[in-house]
Amino acid sequence: MRIAMWSGPRNLSTAMMYAFAARGDTAVWDEPFYAAYLRLTGRDHPMREQIIAAGDPDPARVAARLTGSVPGGKPVFYQKHMTQHMVPGVPRGWMRDCTNVFLIRHPARVVASFTAKRENPDPDEIGFRLQAELFDELAEATGAPPLVIDSHDIRDDPGGTLSRFCARMGLDYTPAMLTWPAGGHPDDGVWAAHWYGAVHRSTGFAGAEGPLPEFSGAAARMAETALPFYERLAAFRI
Repeated sequence: MRIAMWSGPRNLSTAMMYAFAARGDTAVWDEPFYAAYLRLTGRDHPMREQIIAAGDPDPARVAARLTGSVPGGKPVFYQKHMTQHMVPGVPRGWMRDCTNVFLIRHPARVVASFTAKRENPDPDEIGFRLQAELFDELAEATGAPPLVIDSHDIRDDPGGTLSRFCARMGLDYTPAMLTWPAGGHPDDGVWAAHWYGAVHRSTGFAGAEGPLPEFSGAAARMAETALPFYERLAAFRI
């Protein structure tokens, strides 16, 4: 089984990758198109040159690997994708050979977390518009909405939510998904040094989230613009 997990940044995506890696039967790939995205867009992200050098900036080659042989010959291949990476020039046809899942998080939480790491981001860098676009594209192609899972529900009840999620995909659930060693994973992208501090200190999912953060100005406008995309997908969450 190939699982293409689609989310934006600061969205529990790395913790979910660690959860699947902890199963033992799953190979993982951390943000396959990041190098290609930076090369295509010219965006000045932290560690830009290291990311391009460590990854593959050719999106066609990346797509071929996503549907080629699974690393280690494992039965499950978990691909952690960022929706904002799917810019013009990045192929999408390969997605139909995967089980596509959309990991969502309330935009107020995403904006609060992302702007703490990156000043004045472009609204498309948090991925909500492209997440909805990919969701609609796959729903039309397959005749059914893809699976949607909300990070709030995972943190509120990790075992119950992941158990339901695995059942919907036809995978056996294992409690091994709830814990992992502190310090990161060998398949982390090179950018982990900048972005993954909190999850590297963790050994499992954080507890339930508190009230939504409040802010004003550009951050508030960004969250407000993203909210309709989030709410549309949230209607389908498991």
